[in-house]
Amino acid sequence: MPKIFEAEGFSFFFYMNEHDPVHVHVRKQGKIAKFEILNGYAVPVFGKLSKADMAKAGELATENSELIIKKWFEIFG
Repeated sequence: MPKIFEAEGFSFFFYMNEHDPVHVHVRKQGKIAKFEILNGYAVPVFGKLSKADMAKAGELATENSELIIKKWFEIFG
């Protein structure tokens, strides 16, 4: 499970058997969410995080979308 980055209590990661489209998983305090990265923006797919944490995780994923995309292609081609 490659970790991409951590910020503000959130851990952003991929699973090893990922599939298109580019997306990232997020964990905070044992709860998870998933965001697709579309045109540089994080779009929520699902989430068990609170509404505030979903918003913050989406903001952080959007801010780091270039890193997420770069790591995706480094790992999955």
